[in-house]
Amino acid sequence: MEKLLIVDGHNLLFQMFYGMPARIINENGVSIGGTLGFVGALLKIIRMTQPTHAVVLFDSETGSGRAELDPEYKANRTDFSEMPEEETPFSQLPYIYAALDSIGMAHAEAAGCEADDIAASYACRYGGDSKVVISSFDSDFFQLISENVSVLRYRGSGTVIFTEETVRDKYGIEPCRYADFKAMTGDSADNIRGADKIGPKTAAELISQFGTLENIIENAGSIHKPSIRASVLANAQRLKINYSMIKLDSHADMPFAEEELAFTDGGMTTGEILRKIGLK
Repeated sequence: MEKLLIVDGHNLLFQMFYGMPARIINENGVSIGGTLGFVGALLKIIRMTQPTHAVVLFDSETGSGRAELDPEYKANRTDFSEMPEEETPFSQLPYIYAALDSIGMAHAEAAGCEADDIAASYACRYGGDSKVVISSFDSDFFQLISENVSVLRYRGSGTVIFTEETVRDKYGIEPCRYADFKAMTGDSADNIRGADKIGPKTAAELISQFGTLENIIENAGSIHKPSIRASVLANAQRLKINYSMIKLDSHADMPFAEEELAFTDGGMTTGEILRKIGLK
């Protein structure tokens, strides 16, 4: 394997579903805006990264168990259960799956874990010898960044690729310590509350001094600033739970073997793909 592209399916779907300027209906009255945006963006990502292998991963309704650690985990997300299905991003999934099948790209729904965990498992499995690009706006993937693993945030001409250097410059830490960092600062996207008085600068300083969150908690009495010392001591259990929620599981079952991930870009356009699956 030369280069593996891992696409965070739900992340890209939501970005495109809500990013389209207006609801797009085809001649049969089917809403296709999310699919149109997803396929168009995916093709650009493919041509930007030129992978030899690829997979698109989606979350399922089974969950991962993280909410059992904290009922507030992702409780700030939109509740789609009261909305008509055709008005939700999920209405686009059958068309997106058909589009992925039409271009021969592997895709799967996570079962018993989050798609992020499967992505982490693939990145750790192949990132030692192969280039791995993870396409997502989810910052949790920063913890996987290494010499061979990068995170691509697709936004047309404003696309940004996060590398080891990017994370060091932006956060002042090594990527492998990102889960420790976010456990202290919190993550509003997942409704994870951080520790009082500990912002990004302080979290980076603590990691620089003590190395890991575990060492920070164990040596809290050695923290010089009284307010920070008190915050770590008061929030020790919260910090441990946060870490467990943010740390990705790199031992999740991987639904495809290496040969099943092989991908060749056939050069199809978005319109050709939509016509092939009967949406245009």
